[in-house]
Amino acid sequence: MSLNQQQMNGQISTAKINYVWRPQAGPQHALIECPLPEIFFGGARGGGKTDGVLGKWALKEKRYGSGFNAIMFRRTTVSSEDAIDRSKAIFGPLGGKFNESKLTWRMPHGGRVAFRYLDSISDAGEYQGRNLTDAWVEEAGQYPDPAPIDRLFGVLRSAGSVPVQLILTANPGGAGQHWIAARYGLIPFPTKPQIIRKTLANGSIHMMAVIPSRITDNRILIEADPGYVDRLHMVGSSALVKAWLDGDWSAVEGAFFDTWDAKRHVMPQFSIPEHWLRFRSGDWGTAKPFSIGWWAIASEAVVVDGRVIPRGAMVRYREWYGCQSDKPNTGLKMSAADVAIRIAQTEAGEIIEYGVLDDACFANTGGPTIAETMAENGVDWQPTGNKARVSRNGVQGGWDLIRNRLNGDVDGNPMLFVMDNCRDFLRTFPVLQHDPKRPEDLDTEAEDHIADETRYACVSRPWIANKVTTIKLPDPPDLKRHREDADSWRI
Repeated sequence: MSLNQQQMNGQISTAKINYVWRPQAGPQHALIECPLPEIFFGGARGGGKTDGVLGKWALKEKRYGSGFNAIMFRRTTVSSEDAIDRSKAIFGPLGGKFNESKLTWRMPHGGRVAFRYLDSISDAGEYQGRNLTDAWVEEAGQYPDPAPIDRLFGVLRSAGSVPVQLILTANPGGAGQHWIAARYGLIPFPTKPQIIRKTLANGSIHMMAVIPSRITDNRILIEADPGYVDRLHMVGSSALVKAWLDGDWSAVEGAFFDTWDAKRHVMPQFSIPEHWLRFRSGDWGTAKPFSIGWWAIASEAVVVDGRVIPRGAMVRYREWYGCQSDKPNTGLKMSAADVAIRIAQTEAGEIIEYGVLDDACFANTGGPTIAETMAENGVDWQPTGNKARVSRNGVQGGWDLIRNRLNGDVDGNPMLFVMDNCRDFLRTFPVLQHDPKRPEDLDTEAEDHIADETRYACVSRPWIANKVTTIKLPDPPDLKRHREDADSWRI
């Protein structure tokens, strides 16, 4: 029987239905329907992330009742105020009861929704034994490392038939931009939902859904506030507008190295001439990643891919970044000897003139130093000599030496290039942010290991652009009588 026939027979009321909330077509509807255990939802500003998750939880609680137990996490509970206010507009009319002191909802079918903070691994451990079925980490980009978030998987457990889910929402920017973009494949930002499969250590497959959402998907916001997009265009930064509106995770507002430009500095792979000097730089880490970079110095100007590589320019042509594949800011915990053996194997047949390593690796703490251990296994290093990150007392710091090379020569040619096979450099370096407490330095909570290693490389090859100096010559004797017409003379 058709819908019209049912209406005519009185089997369906034609009265208007008033909804407390319902998903918008597109990303929000995809979020509601998604059954996978991990979901990244959003990625651009104004995409309806908060409404989407709260609405999904309202529907899920209705279905599973008292077995449903969910918590929304942020780095501070104060930051949750907007989400709490919105939850009152959705859960309240449905019959939920909110405890203001505990920031907890008792939902109409017996389920629970709470708002809590999560800042560290130990915070996640406090929720062990809670039979948590659902977790939502809002503004996940505020976390420089995913470790506290990953620990939530140890907290999630099903109560009966309730499927467990972890949802992350985030916009581009923040200390966690590196790992989020890498984990969910957000560069380039996808145009439609996709599934990412990750093989676990036990051989099982972990399924993750990526559901991109932009402001254009949030018709309610656009219709209610038609000037919203225009105001975003007025923030004064094209990078920020591009990130917020398009979900461009390669566009960075307030980047520490704001003169970095992939179009200028990234080169396709090419054969390094044998007579160019080659060296390596290293930043050591065990619990955190180590970074080894190989560089060549141009002995003469050459043209590659239509661009000039000037004489004296540095070219990063190879790298080894010692991190776990699924946890970018977590080290491999390899010994210095094993790392040295791998480096020596990689360099077989090459002439590496020298290596420059973090000065801390030469500190004697009662046994062989890291540098000595590597030397015993065929890899020699020298200390950087200049440990200054920022400039002081007239001496240029390492960050300024990098900027000098990024800025380039008087003709606009960069003096530092990176081959496109150096993927971890291209993933981490461009998105580094300023330290909020010390703006002249970068945020060390972020994945800064390659930046440190690059700093050591530039300290070992300091370069300053030649300045164009205008010299005013004295007037020739026979022209002195024309000084009153000086504006007409150009020498």
